[in-house]
Amino acid sequence: MDQSGSFTKQFYFTVSDKTDGSKYLCYTHDCAGVLTIGVTDAEDVWRTKMTDEIKTQLLKHYSLTSVEDCIVKLRSSCGTGNASVSVEVDQVILRLGPSQKDMSLTLSKLPEDDGKGELKHLLFRMADSLSHCQTTEGAKSLYSPGKSSHEFAPRKHPLRRNGAPTGAPKRFAGDSLINPGTRSKKPATGVAFDDADDM
Repeated sequence: MDQSGSFTKQFYFTVSDKTDGSKYLCYTHDCAGVLTIGVTDAEDVWRTKMTDEIKTQLLKHYSLTSVEDCIVKLRSSCGTGNASVSVEVDQVILRLGPSQKDMSLTLSKLPEDDGKGELKHLLFRMADSLSHCQTTEGAKSLYSPGKSSHEFAPRKHPLRRNGAPTGAPKRFAGDSLINPGTRSKKPATGVAFDDADDM
């Protein structure tokens, strides 16, 4: 498996063929200190290694100072949409910018069996890279900070044997709605006078 430091030399971006608009995946992979640049349409794979010659050309062409700067340049070209590809018979030309003055890299097509193996490894490298990012940055909680999942769940009332909820007390006819547990008073109908005999 890749060491943690090698993840910084990996990237995955889509690039397009400007002639027909078809999409390709451009990726890099650091293997034993050798940077590999690849392009795939998920069926065929084209690949080249970052040789000393290519490094020197990139450093000189773009006035860069280190290999890390070369990787940053590749990422920037692909990430901003400046990079494009053109497919030829057995190779792909990866152009790092829209101008003819921008540098281009030639990637050779892998044999079918090697291409399938590369796609398999690519899939798992992408998964490892994603897992590494999630572990490093921390998985984002689906809930607000300080809140537990049960606080957002609807409150459930326990059920009696007959299926009726026991949470709410039973209300009897005549009970007050404002002061539960007390009987509603009947409105006054008038004043009752004593009989004249009692006076």
